[in-house]
Amino acid sequence: MTEKRCYYEVLQVERTASTGEIATAYRKLAVTYHPDKNPGDQEAIDRFKEASEAFEVLHDPDKRARYDRFGHAGMNGQGGAGHFSDVEDIFSAFGDIFGDLFGGGRSRRSRVRKGRDVRCTVTLTLQEAAQGVRKKVEFQRHEPCDTCEGSGATKGSKREKCSYCGGQGQVIQQAGIIRVQTTCPACQGEGSSITSPCKSCRGTGQRLKSVEAEVQIPAGVDEGMQVRITGQGEPSPNGGPSGDCYCFVSVLQHPLFEREGRHLICRIPITYSQAALGCTLEVPTLSGPGTVDVPRGTQSGDVFRMEGEGLPDPRIAGLGDLLVQVNIEVPKKLTDDEERLLRELAEIEHKNVAPERKGFFDKVKEYFKHETVDS
Repeated sequence: MTEKRCYYEVLQVERTASTGEIATAYRKLAVTYHPDKNPGDQEAIDRFKEASEAFEVLHDPDKRARYDRFGHAGMNGQGGAGHFSDVEDIFSAFGDIFGDLFGGGRSRRSRVRKGRDVRCTVTLTLQEAAQGVRKKVEFQRHEPCDTCEGSGATKGSKREKCSYCGGQGQVIQQAGIIRVQTTCPACQGEGSSITSPCKSCRGTGQRLKSVEAEVQIPAGVDEGMQVRITGQGEPSPNGGPSGDCYCFVSVLQHPLFEREGRHLICRIPITYSQAALGCTLEVPTLSGPGTVDVPRGTQSGDVFRMEGEGLPDPRIAGLGDLLVQVNIEVPKKLTDDEERLLRELAEIEHKNVAPERKGFFDKVKEYFKHETVDS
């Protein structure tokens, strides 16, 4: 399966499917293509990985929203995109979503599970977004409790074997020929329990704390994009790798520029004389002052392109452009000299009507002529 299929197609659900419907669809496919049920069948293993990859993205609201907007290209390593290197990674991540339906001796305690991801927001100026910058961000995550040093137990006490599962972390239920191995409800798969929990963390072994980290923002990021800080998320519940922190980018509005993807728009007012006679217009750019040649007879709303004066795009090479839109500004107040000159100009315009304006007035006369006849 070299060509990546749509995740909704993989799970055979509609794009409007609820989280529950997505989980149900994944369970069915996981049972169908489970490696224990299809020993030595590489196609079944590939389908199993494909379904798990799709589920990993679509069951997470943030990843799903990003996938719906950008498709596979928008995941950028954030789940999916071949995220699972082997089947054991899938069992580590989602084994308990459907239980170990076929036995196989995969104990929950033997599965190393990655910690949960966390998120934060990083606010940038347009200049920072254009050039890239290293920023310090603050977010919350759980860290080992200082009082019990992460054990969850009061000092002097220790964890004891779970009597419900005999320390196995899982229990087996059988109905007819179906044998289902699930997580122990008493110890939540730990195989042991705390009899005297730490009062500071109430036996969890963790406390929620605010932490700081630095993140390198690539040049050209846009509003809503995400940048990952690897290993800065929640700690693993059983000694596995920590989760990641995803920084959601927010870009402040600029007083001079509007952004359209990797292009910038700058709207500049000019006078009637500048538009009629032409001029060299000085315009601002992110790299400093620049100039644009405005030809004679420029109309209000005309756009001039300055190539390479836009923004980079972290996904493709090259720079965008700066689009300079000119708007003819009509003064609200005139000096005596300005009014005199404009009245002289108005007299000249009245005697020498430009072809375009003459054609318009001819159409107006023809219109009213028909209106009179019809009435």
